[in-house]
Amino acid sequence: MPLTAPTRLSPSHDCAAFDCGDDSLNAWLRRRASKNEATRGSRCFVVCEGTRVVGFYALAAGSVARERAPAAIRRNMPDPVPAIVLGRLAVDKALQNQGLGADLLHDAALRALRAAQEIGARVLLCHALNERAKRFYMRHGFVESKFDALVVMLDLKRIEAQLSGNPVK
Repeated sequence: MPLTAPTRLSPSHDCAAFDCGDDSLNAWLRRRASKNEATRGSRCFVVCEGTRVVGFYALAAGSVARERAPAAIRRNMPDPVPAIVLGRLAVDKALQNQGLGADLLHDAALRALRAAQEIGARVLLCHALNERAKRFYMRHGFVESKFDALVVMLDLKRIEAQLSGNPVK
């Protein structure tokens, strides 16, 4: 069955069978994602086979203390630096290592960029769950915070430049 494009989580989506191999991410999807949607705490986007969720990520508004941002990001920015927070990202074990995680991250970065153009945000910020997750983000252009080894950031200006055909080096 083909996968759907990422879409906002709704009551019609089946989260019960989702298993990414990490209990905290599985539990968050089943117990918190819908509640966060209802309270606007975050927005959860899902990819499905039929109605069964096989991948997801969550975005929320946030910020990072200016002194915790890399120099290239904090220059000329207010304190705190406005951010879009990538709160969760996970892929069902049945589809891991097939590129779906990278596709979800790409979609999250594009949504963050669109939001930043409307509300103002400079970075996509992520608190990586562990070193393995951190390596995944680093392979996709995120940089490590000097103050917390599991906090990584992606400069949204970099994404914007790449989309315009003028990649930042």
